[in-house]
Amino acid sequence: MNNEKTKYIFVTGGVISGLGKGIAAASIGYLLKTRGFNVTIQKFDPYINVDPGTMSPYQHGEVYVLDDGAETDLDLGHYERFIDVNMSRINNTTTGQVYHEVISRERRGDYLGATVQVIPHITGEIKRRIAAVNESQKYDVVICEIGGTVGDIESLPFLEAIRQFSIETGRGNSITIHLTLVPYIETSGEMKTKPTQHSVMRLREIGIQPDILLCRTKYPLVDELRRKISLFCNVYPEAVIEALDADTIYEIPMHFNKQMIVEIISKQLNLPIRKGNLKDLESFVAKVKNPKHEVNIGICGKYTQLHDAYKSILESFIHAGVENDAKVNIKWIGAEELSSPEKAQAALQKVDGLLVPGGFGDRGVEGKILAITVARENKIPFFGICLGLQCAVIEFARNVCGLKDAHSHEFSEETTNPVVSLMEEQKEISTKGGTMRLGAYSATIEKKTKASKIYNEQIISERHRHRYEVNNKYLDILLANGLIIGAKNEELDLVEMIEIPDHPWFVACQFHPELKSRVSKAHPLFAHFVKASLNYKKTQK
Repeated sequence: MNNEKTKYIFVTGGVISGLGKGIAAASIGYLLKTRGFNVTIQKFDPYINVDPGTMSPYQHGEVYVLDDGAETDLDLGHYERFIDVNMSRINNTTTGQVYHEVISRERRGDYLGATVQVIPHITGEIKRRIAAVNESQKYDVVICEIGGTVGDIESLPFLEAIRQFSIETGRGNSITIHLTLVPYIETSGEMKTKPTQHSVMRLREIGIQPDILLCRTKYPLVDELRRKISLFCNVYPEAVIEALDADTIYEIPMHFNKQMIVEIISKQLNLPIRKGNLKDLESFVAKVKNPKHEVNIGICGKYTQLHDAYKSILESFIHAGVENDAKVNIKWIGAEELSSPEKAQAALQKVDGLLVPGGFGDRGVEGKILAITVARENKIPFFGICLGLQCAVIEFARNVCGLKDAHSHEFSEETTNPVVSLMEEQKEISTKGGTMRLGAYSATIEKKTKASKIYNEQIISERHRHRYEVNNKYLDILLANGLIIGAKNEELDLVEMIEIPDHPWFVACQFHPELKSRVSKAHPLFAHFVKASLNYKKTQK
């Protein structure tokens, strides 16, 4: 698009958190991209942590890692999956990062003795970061999602910054889309608009008038409700968009498209009106909702009560299910509950495949190892990710190589056989935040392995987040007993993938393939794992 100015869409939320601003932003980005616009998306998080890397999944859900090693909010995963781009650390900003930068500048004397204040210094840094995403590559549209809800103290500097930014960019170059809630009251059988009215009122008190309202609702908005919201919120009726609950998040762009949201955005931002093609998405959703097959996959982890801790894994299974025309049913297996071989055997009784995901700490590790033993001995397809690979190596060392006390130095400093140990580069590091092996690293696939058939490439690039690795001192005994190295990082001499040859599908990787799966293309490891699990299911009939 030949456009002199980049257009900005700010997405805010009101009433309650968790309404789906990230999905809404990603869906709008998807629709704009199908119309040929060059789009990127940013997330601004109000918390004071520099990033979510040191936060418990129970606090923040999954930590999503980018190619450049940035540990970010899980919404970045939605952005990448929907618009199929690899983002960088500039796409996620936190209050902690903003204040850290401003204070660092103050210490250097950059402000020439001025009193450092929220306005203009904090808001100025936020505005700089909004603009910075457009410096290395010029975008037609930049979508900025503001975390939290209107009325939160933490969000105020960000809202003030986007108010200023909108004035500075000029009329017709930025709009605000506000996501709010229209609840249904069961006892009276009514849908209520007052929460939306109050949310918009708070936004207008700050000086921001929303241009489009996304109304999260269980039931369709009747014309009377739409007119009422329009009148009291000062938004045109056609710009009151219902954000209906959907069977799958991948339907949401289709729902928005039917309500002509891109046409409304294009008129408000003086963008050319273009037609979009959603045939691929419609086909994808049809397969999600009407699969020919079903398969049961067990996920054995320690955060099984909080599914957002494994958000990218769950989405990867949806993508892989579509490629195999199958619905992937997830069976959650609490690793801590597997206190004996019998319990592990019972837990895997009705699964067609087992995945052990990444994680930290020794809680549940022995249960994961017991589950892997059952999968290996019973020829159940197994897929290990990060800690899952390390647990698989420990299990193999103990039960195949005869190293009964084999363990990881992460969980046992006393073990005499540390088959998993701290990476050499990590031994002098004492701080926790942002110090792991993070981001994209290349690996060389070994020929004539399952890995080579899965990837059909010699060199791959995958994202990492770990401190510990397979101890190369034990490679000889592991290989002598039948373990296969599927891929290695030649430069750092690190094991990246392992597999067992006399097993239908026993593959583990040190990296996180779920971070590269897309709506347009499932990650090959997930696609092949689901296929192997379907084949296993057939043999059990």
